[in-house]
Amino acid sequence: MRTVRILEEASQEAEEAAAWYESEQPGLGAEFFTAIDRALDIIEENYLPLSALPGEAGNSGAKRLMLDRFPYDLVVIEMVTEAVVIAIAHHSRKPGYWRNRD
Repeated sequence: MRTVRILEEASQEAEEAAAWYESEQPGLGAEFFTAIDRALDIIEENYLPLSALPGEAGNSGAKRLMLDRFPYDLVVIEMVTEAVVIAIAHHSRKPGYWRNRD
């Protein structure tokens, strides 16, 4: 099992998306957070390999795990003992907008 760390910017993206989903349909924000929790468990347990990002965004070494039901990716930098979630990115966002995050 490895440690999963979530950058503040990624956490903020999740909170904003959940608030939007909740405003659209009560309970949907909680379902969004549940999908994120499931994805974090997969990353932590290393259940399956993460997918490389397409194009130039993939050249950074970041990988992704797509959420079920929601059009979002968890963008992750994998290290030996830690995985860092650097973005929770909507599929319509500009690829690689998160590249300058530490």
